[in-house]
Amino acid sequence: MTTLDNFTYDEITIGQTAVYSKAVEERDLQLFAAVSGDLNPVHLDAAYAATTAFGERIAHGMLTASFISAALAMELPGPGCIFMEQSLKFRLPVKIGDVITVKLTVTEMQARRKTLTMDCKAYNQHEKLVLTGTSVVIAPEEKLVLDRPAVPGS
Repeated sequence: MTTLDNFTYDEITIGQTAVYSKAVEERDLQLFAAVSGDLNPVHLDAAYAATTAFGERIAHGMLTASFISAALAMELPGPGCIFMEQSLKFRLPVKIGDVITVKLTVTEMQARRKTLTMDCKAYNQHEKLVLTGTSVVIAPEEKLVLDRPAVPGS
């Protein structure tokens, strides 16, 4: 089994980066709709979605945004961080089969509360920018090395 480790506040520097990638699958849309209650037919009904400006089904915007949360929790700063704030701008639709890569860059650090401000960008497999934003997290104080949990239901 692989492990998850984190970066404590004292190990992080301004300009530090991390990436996280995830392919968007049919199952992701179904599960996200179930857990969020967002049953918009543009995400779930191919016939309806074909009549929209997108011409096909698209992923929920907040599903794409959740990949930022995953990047923060899994890569930088990693386990033990506390997500405090997020701003988002959706640039392009994300479709089933797209591979989304989130790039995080530390832009500001505040020692008093051990917070990090992170520039967040998400790209599809064609390197087109699909989402931009800024996250604020509290960095972990304790160094962690944990067994990586299995993906639920896999």
